[in-house]
Amino acid sequence: PFPVELKAGKKYAWCGCGHSKSQPFCDGTHKKAAPGISPVRFTAEKDTTAWLCGCKRTRSPPYCDGTH
Repeated sequence: PFPVELKAGKKYAWCGCGHSKSQPFCDGTHKKAAPGISPVRFTAEKDTTAWLCGCKRTRSPPYCDGTH
């Protein structure tokens, strides 16, 4: 997983395909590399450090659930 600092009210796009060069966030690579997969968009509810999934197998995207 990737430890990231999230800011309250900020919008994020978590990479769901695994091809982004700016992991764990989407950089648009899925449009060519994995056209059937979209990023998970979310807004942070509070300022916090979160562990975002890197293996893309989590059952609670974008957050790591230990599946790896």
